[in-house]
Amino acid sequence: MTVVTPDAELLARAMRTFMNADADADYLETPGTLTFVATAADDITGWCWGYQLARPDGACMLYLHQLEVVESHRGRGIGRALMGAFMAAGRAAGAGKMFLTTGAENAPARALYDSLGGGLATQGATVNYWFLL
Repeated sequence: MTVVTPDAELLARAMRTFMNADADADYLETPGTLTFVATAADDITGWCWGYQLARPDGACMLYLHQLEVVESHRGRGIGRALMGAFMAAGRAAGAGKMFLTTGAENAPARALYDSLGGGLATQGATVNYWFLL
């Protein structure tokens, strides 16, 4: 297994695999974006993407928007490797914290996040909102 920052062709393949959509070629040049793709031989086995977010106090933090592993490849350390690459890139860019959301019933994801030292939000129950702009 290899985890890499994708080029445009690999990003396009990952987008088709996980989102059934076409990739925007400019995405990779957008400041603050972080994307990693896991491959085995020539097969895409997983990916993650998110953002480095600037804070008004001068610090920055990471937001992991999506982590997904092809079902037939789960349980092989791919998610852990993707998270490691994402977190290392964030640390190298100066981020001190990272956040993400996952479903309360997503036990495999929660076990991974717990094993990597993640902790549940301490500000109490949260609710996610989406807005169409």
